[in-house]
Amino acid sequence: MSGTMRPLIGIIACHVRAGAETAQSVIDRYAQAAMRFADAAAVIVPSAPDDLDPREVAARLDGLMLTGSPSNVDPRRYGEAFDPDHGPYDADRDATALGLIAAMIDRGRPVLGVCRGFQEVNVAFGGTLDRRVSSRPGRLKHHAPPGADLDAQFSFGHEVHLTPGGVLAKAYGRETLAVNSVHFQGVERLGEGLTVEATAPDGVVEAVFAAPNGAQVLAVQWHPEWRPDLHPISQTLFALFGRALRGEPLAR
Repeated sequence: MSGTMRPLIGIIACHVRAGAETAQSVIDRYAQAAMRFADAAAVIVPSAPDDLDPREVAARLDGLMLTGSPSNVDPRRYGEAFDPDHGPYDADRDATALGLIAAMIDRGRPVLGVCRGFQEVNVAFGGTLDRRVSSRPGRLKHHAPPGADLDAQFSFGHEVHLTPGGVLAKAYGRETLAVNSVHFQGVERLGEGLTVEATAPDGVVEAVFAAPNGAQVLAVQWHPEWRPDLHPISQTLFALFGRALRGEPLAR
């Protein structure tokens, strides 16, 4: 590593049970992939809305990464009734993520969302979520069958079509990508100001981008952090985030 200070990203944690206590948790692969392939330093940001001021945290960060999670965004966050059948939920993460997205946009700093993070971005921009994305008529399965082990979950996937002229289409120089698919929810109504960067063959939105206040917000429904050393397309996505961290405009 050179003597130049690398950009600092905050990686959001989930608030989880740990036996009789609670803990802040980030799966290693998110931090490792982001640091290595975006060429950045990182700190973990706890989901602790009672004690954490998102503006205070955003002032210290060059970028924010919103990870995937076993939990889902509470439907009340996008104006719908509580749905006990589509948890688990993490209220502290909901509050922290939405506050941090707003604070990073206020400071014009980049955000990368992955899976749950993609859904948080859509909700932050005023969108809603489809909690039954794979059970709709004519839809693909967007996740492996129940009981699949971790390798099987992340080897399950499909093709996505990149929006011509979009950030991802320009970065990859192609029309389609093969991606993994490990999600049970997705976009129902697209958030205001977000542009669609990729769609599945059944029309489900798989990636979005926006640059409000100069803050470059890129989010994908798939999991680029899963074994990125074996997948150049994942490395490219983190490299895009690294460029945004260094102030390079992704949309031209």
